[in-house]
Amino acid sequence: MSTLTEVASGYRAGRTLPLRVELVRQLKRRRTLVMGAILAVLPFVLLIAFAVGGDPGGRNDRITLMDTATASGANFAAVNLFVSAGFLLVIPVALFCGDTVASEASWSSLRYLLAAPVPRARLLLSKLTVALGMSLAAMVLLPVVALAVGTAAYGWGPLQIPTGGALDTGTALQRLVVTVAYLFVSQLVTAGLAFWLSTKTDAPLGAVGGAVGLTIVGNVLDAVTALGHWRDFLPAHWQFAWADVVQPHPEWSGMIQGTAISVTYALVLFALAFRGFARKDVVS
Repeated sequence: MSTLTEVASGYRAGRTLPLRVELVRQLKRRRTLVMGAILAVLPFVLLIAFAVGGDPGGRNDRITLMDTATASGANFAAVNLFVSAGFLLVIPVALFCGDTVASEASWSSLRYLLAAPVPRARLLLSKLTVALGMSLAAMVLLPVVALAVGTAAYGWGPLQIPTGGALDTGTALQRLVVTVAYLFVSQLVTAGLAFWLSTKTDAPLGAVGGAVGLTIVGNVLDAVTALGHWRDFLPAHWQFAWADVVQPHPEWSGMIQGTAISVTYALVLFALAFRGFARKDVVS
């Protein structure tokens, strides 16, 4: 009589659901193409807005990064990150991480994946890795397109600091890379929320909407100055800390604190997702 080991002698848990298979599946989905198109179009929308409206900072009483939007391609890229960091960049992260498991449940294909058999931890790890990779790609896409569009429209030059001074093009590019990396890390909380909710519900819209909604609540709470130092424990409080490095003399303390807060929350949420899914009765 054959033993289970002999029957499954060719089975390797680590080879189930390869990352390339999951990546191709997600790249072919319509929501991925739509999200990529929206991020790629944003720089063109801002370019038209500046062309129609004139001086981008002419109506502001205080000096901001927006005042230098048309100074160079690097400035234009920085402004695109500035206007999208608070909300727009939250959407692809919540979408890619919140839709990944819940969509399988809504299609009634999740139980078939597990019966393949794909170990639950392997399933989540593959989907989370691809979701985070696509989230990072979305955040890279925006400044890359903005840099190309801004350079074509305003020329290649140093990044002008609103309060005075400038960063040469090489330094500016390095700081923009750091900015994108920090924005990705700061969105890990949203990714964790979306992924955890995705393992708890069979409704993708509920997971995505829940993550976006809770992120908005965090932004609202951060605006409540009466909370005082309690706001330091909110990830939203540090989402614009990257502005401190787009300076002639960068300040890193805000980004360090923001990174610590985001990573801590994210690790807890990811752990809850893996722990809960390991015990979940999957019937979808």
